[in-house]
Amino acid sequence: MSKNPSPHGAAVSDAVAAYATRLAEVAARVRAAEAASDRAGAGVRVLVATKTQTPDALRALCAAGVRLVGENRVQELVAKAPIARAAGVRVHLIGPLQRNKARDAIAWADCVETVDSLALAERLSTLCRGADRTLDVMIQVNVSGEESKSGVAPSEALDMAIAVAALPRLEVRGFMCVGLHSRSEDAVRAGYARLRQIRDAALVRAENGASPGLAHAWELSMGMSSDFEWAIAEGATIVRVGTAILGRRASPA
Repeated sequence: MSKNPSPHGAAVSDAVAAYATRLAEVAARVRAAEAASDRAGAGVRVLVATKTQTPDALRALCAAGVRLVGENRVQELVAKAPIARAAGVRVHLIGPLQRNKARDAIAWADCVETVDSLALAERLSTLCRGADRTLDVMIQVNVSGEESKSGVAPSEALDMAIAVAALPRLEVRGFMCVGLHSRSEDAVRAGYARLRQIRDAALVRAENGASPGLAHAWELSMGMSSDFEWAIAEGATIVRVGTAILGRRASPA
């Protein structure tokens, strides 16, 4: 005699189905944006931003087929990265990182996208040497110039990348930004275009032998649920999507 499915099991199945549907919808939007900007087949990846999501929600996302997630807070990274790792899902740290939490970051993150100072990079390099591992990193750039946003100034970003690429056990994979919070497409895209220009300058230095450590710095992590089509039009290779897949986060009490 077969057993009836438990209410919990049914809820999990429903969550997996819902996430799979939303992932497919976002993937279709990504492919359409690639085609519209003459980047068909560019292979832009969707990073699901799982800030405040429960471990059960992450398990459902993994079952739904997500391949890349991002955590904003180190404490959530520590709590949930083992779940992702067991499912073969990569985890990026996409929030600010304090140097005193860097040890946890290198233990669990596949990539730290938010390197915004040489001091932080040096700390990560030292810890990676001790742990005998190489860590992928990105340089976070404040393309909008807003005081509320983290990141190095655009005028300093290339020099920062060159310096970080020279450190042992760190692999600079590209650049990341949080776009301008605006409804103006031109204003938002201008910031994304600036990040692309910085990335392109880094690759030129690698190609001409001036900075060989930047040879793999081609990633552009930019764009979120509200504007990722604009980011793709400006060259994004990774878009960080939360709301479009997970819904709006509950406001804190």
